[in-house]
This record gives sequence, structure tokens and C-alpha cells, in this order.
Amino acid sequence: MSALKKITLPIEGMTCASCVERNEKILRVTPGVAAADVNFATEKATVEYDPAVVTVAGLAAAVNGIGYKAITEKTELAVQGMTCASCVEHVQKALAGVDGVVSAGVNLATERATVEFVPGAVERGDLVRAVESAGYQVLESEAGVEEENGEARLRRREYRRLQRRVVIGAALSLPIFIGSFPEWFGGLGSLNNMYVLWALATPVQFWVGWRFYKGAFSAARHGTTNMNTLVAVGSTSAYLYTVAAILFPSFFEAQGLGMPMYFDTAAIIITLILFGRMLEARAKGQTSEAIKKLIGLTPRTARVVREGVEVDVPVEDVVTGDLVIVRPGERIPVDGVVREGASSVDESMITGESLPVEKQAGDEVVGATINKMGSFRFKATRVGRETVLAQIIRLVQDAQGSKPPIARMADIIASYFVPGVFAVAALTFVIWIIFGPAPAFTYALLNFVAVLIIACPCALGLATPTAIMVGTGKGAENGVLIRGGDSLETAHKVDTVVLDKTGTLTRGEPAITDVITTGWDEVQLLRLAASAEHGSEHPLGEAIVHGALERGIELEIADSFQAIAGQGIEAQVKGHSVLVGNPGLLEERGLSLTGLADQAALLSGQGKTPMFVAVDGNPVGIIGVADTLKDSSQETVARLREMGLEVIMLTGDNRRTAEAIGAEAGVDRVLAGVLPQDKALEVKRLQEEGRRVAMVGDGINDAPALVQADVGIAIGTGTDVAMEAGDITLMSGDLQGVVTAIALSRRTIQIIKQNLFWAFAYNTALIPVAAGILYPFFGVLLNPIIAAGAMGMSSVSVVSNSLRLRRFQPPRV
Repeated sequence: MSALKKITLPIEGMTCASCVERNEKILRVTPGVAAADVNFATEKATVEYDPAVVTVAGLAAAVNGIGYKAITEKTELAVQGMTCASCVEHVQKALAGVDGVVSAGVNLATERATVEFVPGAVERGDLVRAVESAGYQVLESEAGVEEENGEARLRRREYRRLQRRVVIGAALSLPIFIGSFPEWFGGLGSLNNMYVLWALATPVQFWVGWRFYKGAFSAARHGTTNMNTLVAVGSTSAYLYTVAAILFPSFFEAQGLGMPMYFDTAAIIITLILFGRMLEARAKGQTSEAIKKLIGLTPRTARVVREGVEVDVPVEDVVTGDLVIVRPGERIPVDGVVREGASSVDESMITGESLPVEKQAGDEVVGATINKMGSFRFKATRVGRETVLAQIIRLVQDAQGSKPPIARMADIIASYFVPGVFAVAALTFVIWIIFGPAPAFTYALLNFVAVLIIACPCALGLATPTAIMVGTGKGAENGVLIRGGDSLETAHKVDTVVLDKTGTLTRGEPAITDVITTGWDEVQLLRLAASAEHGSEHPLGEAIVHGALERGIELEIADSFQAIAGQGIEAQVKGHSVLVGNPGLLEERGLSLTGLADQAALLSGQGKTPMFVAVDGNPVGIIGVADTLKDSSQETVARLREMGLEVIMLTGDNRRTAEAIGAEAGVDRVLAGVLPQDKALEVKRLQEEGRRVAMVGDGINDAPALVQADVGIAIGTGTDVAMEAGDITLMSGDLQGVVTAIALSRRTIQIIKQNLFWAFAYNTALIPVAAGILYPFFGVLLNPIIAAGAMGMSSVSVVSNSLRLRRFQPPRV
């Protein structure tokens, strides 16, 4: 037994002594655990364990397996030096091997590692050392925007360095190529000198191509191989073969090999592959354009009132409670609540909605939105990493760093890819040595080099993350926040969309829909009814008041007001006795409903609430009130159905009302009379029918149903975003975001499948060609120079295909 270690494991979800006993029991029976004690007060388990038998991740899994949650944290590392899918696999394995790490994911496109770990069990330094032990480097910088800027500067510097080496490599490779084919370039015959070519090829091999040697040596030190190994071995083989021919010409002549000159092959291979890397680096930079745009929205300074004086301070110095001044045309620096003044604010960069939103005292404002006209002062409520914009940036970064299930196949193949290529190359060399025509060694070497060079693990590594990066970024631009690659992938499989009624399909608040009179003037009826209801706190009364004010009707002040429980209200308005309420109120007063009862029944059948109005003892009309559909609801439902999805409305309303609203919205089915606590059960029943369900709700009341669904889509309102409730969050209340999310998911997964097909097809088809499989039939061999060009362009083609997602436009509703 190795030395025991002790760890404190935070546990969430314990409510009583029985929970303590269950956790202690499962931990104590876990193989490798010597002792375990759980403290209910601190909600922590102290565990002594043998790290050779069980890991901290294993302890966390044991706790999670019995219905509790071992609390974990996440951190990100910017990793330098990764070039292919094999590198990703090595870094991922090194991080996952750190005791205390629960999971690790590495993204080649963003060059970032996301690590989930048990707090206290592992330090950031442990993770950095693990990455470095695998032969890579970690970029350390300040968190947040500065970290992004630091990485951007490093990537620009790396691009310039690549550009410089490509230019020098090309400048040296051109005379090498000319000198290698004097029969084509007779006038430049002076270059056809083996020592001149050697002098030109050496700096290309060992200075321009130094990064390949560095990466290969680092991998070899840790007992692994990667793409650098393939390039280094392949190009060095051609270079050393030619050097040997120069140093020992008599040996080569005796063997009938002549004077082989392959400096051009080695030099052009290195230059072309570096050129491909340069194009790839440029394209990868464009995939993170959405993050750059979001970060660019952050204002640099803010004008605040300090000790009665207005001062401009860096936005990082704004603290909660500061009074901030915003002038016309300025970006709002942080989140807050308006205290003085009024204006209209362009929130399109947050919600995706183009129309400005009117703001006045008491309204919330969001940092990075644009004040259109008017000045106002607001109290800062969320600053720094707590602002809505900062949360959106983190959410998009997390999503871009995640991996969908479709990527796992590529990861598995990548772990075997490079060793497999070396095996194929070695077999190719042996077969050509034994069965190849004279000079067999030359053919064997060239085909060996071609196999090593043509193989492209980069395309495998970039196929998924580049598409995820562009897709999630494009979603954020359109007000659709996607939490991870798995959510993006699952959304494209959805065949059923369940829409909660209140607040999702409808506005979530009653409004006037109809005004029916018995000959009275409609405006006069509304003036009296709304004036009478002005003192009411009932939602239906507030709807009448709001509707009258919207129509520009001036209200009177009621002389008296009385609320009658369960029936309505009675008030005196400008000498008139006004009753507003249900039929029971009028019948109790002995008033006849003849002529209005049929109209009321018709309104009820349409899912509306009829409010009877009587003036001075005479029934004079009905005001129909209902929670009306949002402007985009009908069009969105129709669009979802056009996309082949079944649309179901879920509501607690009675069947009659629900059917009326469902018919107006155009849904396929209505699930009525469902209590809030039973919504998740209804979603589960649909899943048991074999359906893939997307649940759309407000993200708070519908949280259990959102969690139960295959994809939970939470409706946000820009400033009050329930980002944790769903897999996808719509920043505005517009249902069109549902169409956008599903269409974007389908398009992104289509691009990923195209990328993976190309990556697999490219390697599957061209490796055998490079090995010489066509030679016995057609006498065709693949020149290693062409192989190098094909390899470089395969990665570029995958990234370029992903960039097509930037042209994605949400379907018109």
C-alpha cells in the first residue's frame, strides 16, 4: 500500500443525519478508502485514501452516484504548442491524471483546456506542471478581458513569426528547386551545385523547420508522438539521404543509386506545411470573432459622482452603489438601475432586438448597451465579472471550449492515429525495399516520406471545435446563448417542441381584447370602467386601466371605491355608480344580463375573461380581458411546424380556455390542466413515447421541466437572464429565438459532419495512395511535395468550411 492521503470533499444536498450516514457508508466501502467522516454542519467529508487504488474523481463519483453532489470548480488554461488531435489527447490525458481532477477537456481551435476539479484537492500549479510534463506550455496572464487580450497578442506574434519563416523558407526553397532541375532551368545552371544546394537547404531544415524538431523532441521525451514527429522524421529522412549521397558518392554509385538529390523535397515540405499552419492560424483567429466583438463592447471609462464631483474613472474602478452618469450616444459602462432622467437604449447587442427600449427611473439598464438620446443617472448594481455582458462572455467561452458527443469518435481515433501512421510508413518502406523496382531504396524512402507527410491529424482535431466556436458565437450575436457543444448537438435531433403558455407563448399579463357595448360609446365606457378600477390591485382591473391609458383615454378620479371579494368592484365616478365584475356581481344586484350573456359565452369560448360593466344600475357592456399571444407566437409556431417539428402547448388552464389559445397559436396539441409540479412528468411521458423534446419556458417556474427535457430553452429578458436554468437561453422574450436555436444547431452539426467526413476521407483515401497502392496498376506515385501541400490545405479547408457558419442568417418568421 502506498502512503495514504487525506482530502476534504465538499458535498451538496445533505438535509439530515440520514444523509450523513449514507455518504459515510458509500465512501467507506469504496475500494482504497481507509477512513471517511462526514460533517453535516460544514457539509464536508474528510477522507483518507490510497491514491494508488482510488482517485479523488472516484470519490466524487461515489458521492454523485447516490444522489448527492460533490462540489467541484472549473478553471481554464491557455495551452501553447498543440498542433494536432494527438496533442489534444496528450494534454487531456496529463490533466485527467492529476489527482483531484474530475474531468478535463482540451480544445485545439481555442488552444484552451477546461478542467473540473475538487476544490482543495488540486492547485493551479499542479495543472500547469501536468501540462508542462506533457511537453507543452501554459500561458499565464490576468483573468478576464486582459487574458483574452494577452492571448490575442501572443497569437498575432505567432502569426507574424510563422509569416516570417514562410517567406524565408520560400525564398530559399525556390533556388533549391531551380538547382534541382537544371534540365528545366538551363540558364540558371550555376545553382546546380550540390554544395550550394546543401548550404541553402540546411537553414530551411533546421531554422525554418525548428518548431517541428522542438515539438517532436518534446513528445519523444514523454514517450509520445504527434504531427511534429511525422514532419520531422519525413523531412529529415529526405535531407539526410541527400547529405549521405554527397558525403559517400562512391557507395551510392556502387549500389546503382546514382546521385539522389532530395533537398528540394525536404525544403518544400517544410515550407508548404508551415504555410498551411500560417493560413490555419489566421482562420482560427477568425473563428473567435464573436468573443472579440463581445469584449470590444466593454467601455473603457465611466463617469461617476464621487464626493459630489463628476469624475471619469476606468470601468474596472466602478463599484456597486456608484452613481454613474450617461450622456447621449455613450455606452452604458456597467449594469444598474436608473435613478434620474429618461432615455431610449439600444439593447440589440444583448437581446438581438433592433428597436430601442424606453428607460426611466426604476428601470434596469445593462452594461455595453448604447444610450440613444437623453441623459440619465443610474446606480451601479453589477460590476466587473458580475455584469450581464461578462456572464455572456463566460458562457460563450465555456460553450466554445466544450465538446459535443460527436467529437468523441475523433478523439478516440486521434489517440491511435500517429502511431498507426508510423506503422503504415514502416510497412510501406519494407514492402518497397523487398518488392519495389530499382533503385528500391529510393522508392522506399520517398514513399515512406510521402505517407508520413500526407497524414493529417490536424484536420481531425479541428473538425469539431472550429464549428462549435463559430456556431456558438453566431448564436450569441443573435441573442441565443448555448451552454455547450452537447446542447448544440442534441438540439438538432429534437422532433417535439413543448411551449409553456404563460410568459412564453403569451405576454404573461392580461390585456383588453374586446369591448362590447349595448349602444354606449366605447371610449366613454372604458373611461368610466378604468376610472373605477384605478384603485384596484387585481390583475384584470390593472389590465383595464392600462388598456384605457394605451388608447389615450383620460381617467377621472373616483369619489369612492369598494372591492367586492370574488366578484369585482363598485365605485362612484363623476356622479355615476359603476359596477365592474363577473356575472354574479350584476345578478346579485338584480340586474338582467339579457343580450350580453351570449356575447360573454362567446368570449369565454375563446379563452377570454368577460368583465361586465353596469352604470347607474344598467348593464352597458362587456370588456374582454385575456393573456394575449406575443406578436411573434403564431409565426414562430408555423415556422417550427414547417421545420418538421410537432409543437405542443403546456398550461395549467382548463381545457376549454387552453384549446382556444392553442387554436389561435396554431399548435399541434394542447396539454391542459397541468400543475407546475407536474410539467416535468408530462415532458417525461413524451420522452417515453420515443420523442426528443425541447422544453421552452421562463427558466424559473419551469426549471424541473427544462432539466427533464432533452434540451431546455429558457426565456430571458436581457437583464434577468436565467442562464443556469436551460441548455439554451434566449436573451429576449421573442420566441423567434427558438427557431434560430434549432436552425443554428442543424446547420452547425451539418458543418461538423462535413468536416469529419473530409478529415476521415482525406486520410483514408490518400495514405494508401502515398504508400504507392496505385503504382502496380497505373505507375503513379505521390510526390512528397504534393503530399505536403495536400496536408497543409486539408486543415485550412476544414477551418474554412467552419467559417461558412458566419454567413448563417436566422430563418425569417
